[in-house]
Amino acid sequence: MLAALESLRGEFIFEVAVVDVDTDSALEARYDELVPVLADEGGVELCHYFLDVPKVREYLARFQ
Repeated sequence: MLAALESLRGEFIFEVAVVDVDTDSALEARYDELVPVLADEGGVELCHYFLDVPKVREYLARFQ
């Protein structure tokens, strides 16, 4: 998912923080089988397993 997300860098400016869900019991309980997951800094889940490019593109466009 991270590699696919990098393909959007030509269109948008954004930062990515990679978090190991297995090292945080609260995150592990929340996301468990949904890893990899892409969430915003507020914890709003954008997609899991695979990058939903249209959804992420729509989300990022709100900040331009």
